[in-house]
Amino acid sequence: MRNTLTDWLIHLESLHPKTIELGLARVRKVGQRLNLDPDFLIITVGGTNGKGSVCAMLESILCAAGYSVGCYTSPHLLRYNERVRINKKQASDETLCASFESVEQARKSQQPDSRFCGETGELPACSVNGDLSEIPLTYFEFGTLAAMQCFIKHKVEVAILEVGLGGRLDAVNIFDSDCSVVTAVDIDHTDYLGETREQIAFEKAGIFRCGKVAICADADAPQAITDQAEKMRALLWKIGRDFFFAEQKTNQWSYRSVIGTRNSLPYPALRGAFQLHNASAALAVLDALKERLPVSMDAVRRGLLGVQLPGRFHVVPGRPQLILDVAHNPQAARSLAQNLAGLMPCPPHTYAVFAMLKDKDMASVVAALDSHIDTWLVAGIAVSRGAAAEDLAQVLRQCGVRGKIKVFQRIAEALSYAYNAADENDRIVAFGSFHTVAEVMSVKGFQVL
Repeated sequence: MRNTLTDWLIHLESLHPKTIELGLARVRKVGQRLNLDPDFLIITVGGTNGKGSVCAMLESILCAAGYSVGCYTSPHLLRYNERVRINKKQASDETLCASFESVEQARKSQQPDSRFCGETGELPACSVNGDLSEIPLTYFEFGTLAAMQCFIKHKVEVAILEVGLGGRLDAVNIFDSDCSVVTAVDIDHTDYLGETREQIAFEKAGIFRCGKVAICADADAPQAITDQAEKMRALLWKIGRDFFFAEQKTNQWSYRSVIGTRNSLPYPALRGAFQLHNASAALAVLDALKERLPVSMDAVRRGLLGVQLPGRFHVVPGRPQLILDVAHNPQAARSLAQNLAGLMPCPPHTYAVFAMLKDKDMASVVAALDSHIDTWLVAGIAVSRGAAAEDLAQVLRQCGVRGKIKVFQRIAEALSYAYNAADENDRIVAFGSFHTVAEVMSVKGFQVL
C-alpha cells in the first residue's frame, strides 16, 4: 500500500531494471491506456544547456499574461514536486499521488492490448515475467505520464514540457507539440545520444513536428538541425537568421524576428551571459503561437523580471558570496567561467565546492574553470553514478590545475571547510551536478518555491 509521495517514488525507482532506457513504445502504450488526449497547446523544449531557463521564462511570461500554465521539468533539486507546476505552484503530494495511482492502474491493466508493443512490433518489449499486459516504465516515463494527467485534470491552457534526455526517444515526445525549441547543443550523455554534436543534434531535433515552428537557439547549430527540420517538414526558425537580440546602452535589450520587434525589454531575473539567447528563444515561441496565445508587452516585461530558476548561476546574498550552478558539461562550464569573469569586483580568493557524476566529461569541465578557481574542494556524491572524491581529485591533478586541491568524502564537509577558510570578500562556487547544488541548498536550508 502506497500512501505517501515518498512511498510512490520508492516504487517508481523499482519498476524498471534501468534508470534510463530510451524508447517510446512503453510510455506511449500506457498513455493510450490512460486515454491521455490533451486539448491544450503544448510547447516542448530540448537542448543540452538552457532548456530549463527557456521553460522558466515561458512559464513566467505566460502566467503574467493570465494563462493557466502547466510546466514539467527535471531533475528536481530538493522535492519531486518541483517537477510538476501549475500556475508556477508545485503540485501537491495529494495531486501527484492520485496521478501516480492512475498511471499504475493503467500500467498493470489486465485488459489485452490490441496493438503490438515495441517500435518494431515485437511483443517481448512489454513482457514482465510473462505477463504481456503489465508494462515496465522508467522513473521518468512514469513521471511524464503523471504530469500530463495533472495538467489535463487541472484544465491548463498551455503545457511546457522539458525533454529529459535527447528528444527523439524521450518520453515527452509521445505528445505532439505546437511549437518546439532546441537550445544549445553540446557533448553530453554520449552513451545514449552519440559522441558528436551532429549525432546529438539529430536526437534533439526529433521533437520537431510537421508544419509546426521549430525554434533553434544555438548560434552555431549543427547541420543535423536543418536536415531534420527539412526531413520532418518543420518550419525552422534559427537565432541570427530568423530572430535576433541586441543589447542596448540603457541596460535594456531588444528582440526582433520575422514576426515583429519588442524594444526596451528588461534583462531576465536569471543571471548569466547566455540568458538573452534563452530569452530570445522564449519570445520566438510567443511569436510562433501569437494567434492562439497572444501576449502583451507588459506581460513579457513582468514575466522576465519575475522569472526564477534556482541553481542556474544563482548568486546567494551574503558574505562570503556563494554561487550555485548545476553546470555539469563542458559548454555549461564555459558559460559558468564567463559569468564568473563578469562579476565585479574580482574576489581575492575563489573556493570551488566540486562534485560530479562519473559518466561526465570531468576533465573538460575542470579545464574550462581552472583559471577561475584558487582552491578546489572536491567531494563524492552519494549516488551510484557519483564520482568518488579521490577519483575526481586525480582528474584535477592530471589536468595540472593551478589551484590547491583538498579532498572530502561529502559535499557538506567541503562546504563547511569553505566557509571556515574564506574571508568575507572571498567567493565560494558550488557546481558540477544537480546533486552538488541540491546538497548545498539542503545544508543551507534553502527552499524551492
